[in-house]
Amino acid sequence: MRLFEKADIWRLASLESSERGVTMSRVRCVWHTTLLLGLFTGLDVPVTNALSAQMLSVSEATIEDINAAFDSGYLTSEGLVQLYLARIQAYDQEGPRLNAVLWLNDQALETARALDAERRVSGPRSPLHGIPVALKDNIDTDDMPTTAGSLLLAGSLPPDDAFIVQKLREAGAIILAKLNMSELASGVTMSSVGGFIRNPHDTERSPAGSSGGTGAAIAAAFAQLGIGTDTGGSVRGPTTANGIAGLKPTHGLLSRDGIVPLALSFDMAGPMARHVYDVAAMLGVMTGIDPDDVATSKSADRFETNYTQFLDVSALGNARIGVARDFLGQDTEVDWILEASLEAMRAEGATVVDVYFPQWLLDAKGDWYTTIRWREFRAQIPEYLATIGPEYPKTLSEMVERSMEIASLTPEGGTPNPTRWSLLIQEEQSGALDDHEYIAMKNYGLPMAQSIVAGLMDAQELDAIVYPTSPTRPSLVNGGGGGGVSATNIANLTGFPDLIVPGGFTSDRLPVGISFLGRPFSEPRLFGLGYAFEQATKVRRDPKLTPPLLGEEIRR
Repeated sequence: MRLFEKADIWRLASLESSERGVTMSRVRCVWHTTLLLGLFTGLDVPVTNALSAQMLSVSEATIEDINAAFDSGYLTSEGLVQLYLARIQAYDQEGPRLNAVLWLNDQALETARALDAERRVSGPRSPLHGIPVALKDNIDTDDMPTTAGSLLLAGSLPPDDAFIVQKLREAGAIILAKLNMSELASGVTMSSVGGFIRNPHDTERSPAGSSGGTGAAIAAAFAQLGIGTDTGGSVRGPTTANGIAGLKPTHGLLSRDGIVPLALSFDMAGPMARHVYDVAAMLGVMTGIDPDDVATSKSADRFETNYTQFLDVSALGNARIGVARDFLGQDTEVDWILEASLEAMRAEGATVVDVYFPQWLLDAKGDWYTTIRWREFRAQIPEYLATIGPEYPKTLSEMVERSMEIASLTPEGGTPNPTRWSLLIQEEQSGALDDHEYIAMKNYGLPMAQSIVAGLMDAQELDAIVYPTSPTRPSLVNGGGGGGVSATNIANLTGFPDLIVPGGFTSDRLPVGISFLGRPFSEPRLFGLGYAFEQATKVRRDPKLTPPLLGEEIRR
């Protein structure tokens, strides 16, 4: 266990301006029909030869590639962990200093050696055997702190692993690190424990939140797999901002046990990776009925333990795709990338039709979300706080009091995270779960949203609704740019799944993701569609600021 040294956690971290060391070619549209099918990337098309095709950088390799390297004896789990630790040293602690990692598991190498020995004797437990995974710091681990990025929980060591972490360990995965995040899973992309997180594609840009550390870490290849959490877009925002793949699962597909709550009506952990294959492989390991989370009962007879079986390069051939036009018109280049993505889908055989959400739902969805989110955090955080030591606050009111005590000890009464800590006060004053407004939203508003979205899909026999995951490019760390009206919280209000796949890059080399929104428990179909789109376009690129290190190639 190791906390990276932070310079003065009592003040807000300032970003150093530095030379990026990247020569950016003049932007252009790549309209190469046979390769990118009109997809706008603004990036050079890579050229490979027979020799380079036999080798992959660690960032290019899927779990399938890594297991092949394990089987051939070319790579060990211990060696893979060492590769990732070297990248963390080079790019998180040094170089661009992404500030994505809070804690390293000091038992990771020992665990890797034990798993290598087990593989030699009895074979792998699962495709995740010996694979390093990094977790958002609001997911409980019994061997590393869980602080949700907050000084209010500094040093908290949970009594046991979260349910999904137990499942990962049972499958042979190695929990390598805990990652920085928006404090308590809300607010700006910084925490009072770790400070600001930087986007590996451009350190002046935000990696988005609240799973910003996971998004940045996976894009920069600090681990093979990552897990974030999503209450209002917190897996999907960082997924698109960092140019990776990710999933907000159907509500109830994964257990919420051992995760610091924000609003249990919406909270859901989600897998994040550089490849759709890896997202699918990780999801299947984590599913299952948890007696400590009643919501997982909804997934009985509906969850799978192997989602990679649904990956199909021809899945778009018979698909009907709806495009949510309501969320365009906010960034011209994002719109271009979506239109090019739709052309790619058509070229693969999909039928694409326009869909529009009722204007009143678009106008109301933000208020509906806040009405539930704030009240549930106030009511539900005490149950989690009761599981940790007596030295920590036990209610939201006590958290507010403690934050004021900390502020009183700082110069001029400043707070380490003023945006998030002021939000604590608003949440405390928001009301209770027996408020008429909350009851109306919970009992009538959410079912209405579910009916509307399902009705839109049924009316046109859609397999998925697609839209740009973020309608604008990532915001600046100082808050400039970004924003816009996003569709992401529709998936939270309904509980429907949303798969994000890289779609391209803007002229300033910022990634844009494409969302595939589906019906409840339609993850198998979404994986087929997303994988087909990914394989047809192949637009994901490694961040220029975190290139491969010498000697980290993996033989294909």
